Amino acid sequence: MTNLPSYPSTGLLPLQRRPRYYARRGMSLIELLTVLLIVGLLAALAWPSYRSQLQRSHRAQAAVALLQAQQFMERHYSLQGSYLSAAGQKPSLPAALQSVIVDGQTLYAVQIEQVDAVSYQLRAEPQGAMASDTCAALTLSHTGLKGRSGSAATVQECWR
Repeated sequence: MTNLPSYPSTGLLPLQRRPRYYARRGMSLIELLTVLLIVGLLAALAWPSYRSQLQRSHRAQAAVALLQAQQFMERHYSLQGSYLSAAGQKPSLPAALQSVIVDGQTLYAVQIEQVDAVSYQLRAEPQGAMASDTCAALTLSHTGLKGRSGSAATVQECWR
């Protein structure tokens, strides 16, 4: 064999070539588009589930607010002997119980829907991001009867 000079950095002879996989750097456009397609499909499948769980969490917060308002009404009854105020009017809920606020956004407005001396009905009306919720408004009566105004889901599904 003849004594040919080699390249000092690689040790290869001038006529020798590196295999093709050594020359590639980075990703091809097809590989990048494949990765973007997979990420897009995963996001499209995960987003509705995420949104559903988020709405369920907000409904649970509204249910907690209704139960706290129910406790307020029962304390009021213990003190007054009636669900009505001393003037015979509908009592007003404390400001902390009048709405469900998450991340600075009002999601439910809680109110006393109807009241007389011996009964009441509380209502949590969806606002803002929850306005399109399938359960619509959640209700709670003086007997603990839970309800909802939407027709797409059962009461059990809305209150869990």
